[in-house]
Amino acid sequence: MSEVNVANQSRVVRALSAVERMGQRLPDPLTLFFAMSALVVLVSGVFAGVSADVVQRSGDTVTMTVKSLLSFEGLRWMLTSAVDNFIDFAPLGPVLTVMIGIGVAERTGFISMGLKVLVTRVPDALLTATVVFAGVMSSMAADAGYVVLTPLGALLFASVKRHPLAGLAAAYAGVSGGYSANLLITGLDPMLAALTQQAAQSLDPSYTVNAACNYYFMVASTVLVTVIGTVVTTRIVEPMLGEWDPSLGDSPDLSSDTMPGAKETRAFGISMAVGAVLAILLMLLGLIPGAPLHDPVAEGAPAVNALNTFFGAIEILVTIGFIIPGLVYGVLVGAVKSDKDIAKMMSDTMASMGAYVVLAFVAGQFVAYFNWTHLGAITAVKGAGVLQVIGLEGGLLMVAFLVVAAFMNFLVGSASAKWAFMAPIFVPMLMQMGLSPEATQAAYRVGDSITNIISPLMPYLPIIIVFAQKYDRKAGMGTILAAMLPYSIAMGIAWIIMLLVWMYAGLPMGPGASAFYP
Repeated sequence: MSEVNVANQSRVVRALSAVERMGQRLPDPLTLFFAMSALVVLVSGVFAGVSADVVQRSGDTVTMTVKSLLSFEGLRWMLTSAVDNFIDFAPLGPVLTVMIGIGVAERTGFISMGLKVLVTRVPDALLTATVVFAGVMSSMAADAGYVVLTPLGALLFASVKRHPLAGLAAAYAGVSGGYSANLLITGLDPMLAALTQQAAQSLDPSYTVNAACNYYFMVASTVLVTVIGTVVTTRIVEPMLGEWDPSLGDSPDLSSDTMPGAKETRAFGISMAVGAVLAILLMLLGLIPGAPLHDPVAEGAPAVNALNTFFGAIEILVTIGFIIPGLVYGVLVGAVKSDKDIAKMMSDTMASMGAYVVLAFVAGQFVAYFNWTHLGAITAVKGAGVLQVIGLEGGLLMVAFLVVAAFMNFLVGSASAKWAFMAPIFVPMLMQMGLSPEATQAAYRVGDSITNIISPLMPYLPIIIVFAQKYDRKAGMGTILAAMLPYSIAMGIAWIIMLLVWMYAGLPMGPGASAFYP
């Protein structure tokens, strides 16, 4: 990057660096949840006895009163319910289930190979769009895209004599900026949906949210992010970076261990064919009348209701959909030689989720405390009243919430951690204002995504910087964040417009999921 460009960006870099220093002073999410749990205990004691009338979807009005956790009853409940609060933490089971399948597919090399095949088998004219699209799709493998696709994007751009940092930026924009979008159900979907349902049920106990509740919107978002990422890369980032001088870094490594080999490519083709047949068979379980996952539909009811059980089983279906083609690939390339290898891959996957399990224990207490005290429902009613007084509603309210979610990225890095403490407050509050839990979740995902790529707290940012330094030894955090800022702005504007158009056009967010709450 030229000295002039760096000088022009210095103000932005200084601002982002200041945000990084401020964010680094925040405690770990585990500590945050512990502190917030303690805060709920104290607040429940202060406001014990405060009540509010909650109007539920059925039309019934229920009077809820704040219960104190500092009382004899409250202390008894906290001690006897701690284990149940952990086990009943909604995302715990779905996330661990899905990660078994994804973890095996990742450890056999199936997912990494898929990303490599995708970006190395396309014409140069489609290279940018393919790198961005592959980045978006990489979220099906959790964080694999950060360590596989971003260096590969840089390498591919260098191989066709384009600036490698532009390739890295395009991949990073897809992986991180498009983390919530995908053409498939990923491990993030059941995690967020479970938290959303748990929050919604504090106001409406009969409300259910399935893992595919944002699917239609996320598919459209995949197209949007790919287009925006491609345009920003070619029209803004590459001209900003200028000509690449290979002497500024090390020469790109085009060795065979980076590019797909013949054996791996053949194995991937076979495993993909197996995966396609398997996907058809799994879908038939829900599509064929009389099949195990197909529900009878009452006359006049939406046809999508026939898939309620199918979507209720989506976590195990996703697990099966990843694990079988992943094992086929592993056997063909020699990564799986016996059942012991499979068991180790599953065990290693669960071991890597240890931090999440510990976080789930503390987060489960926070969510349960919030619901048991009725603070969630009463805060929603009181907060909705304030919003009505100031006239903030509909699309404007949704945009305001989205901005809050985007800002939270500069304070807490984990998407699930942020939603775990935002959902109990905002989901019921926006339900009171007529916005559905599914729409609120979609707005959160947009807000979380658009600032992912410029958040100094992104845990993979140091790795991205290391990848960049291979091509420019002087590259640092400022270089990356300044290059990613145009993506953040463009995606933010385009995604907000699409969300508003989607809502007011009356389009469903996913199967059976309206944008508005009756």
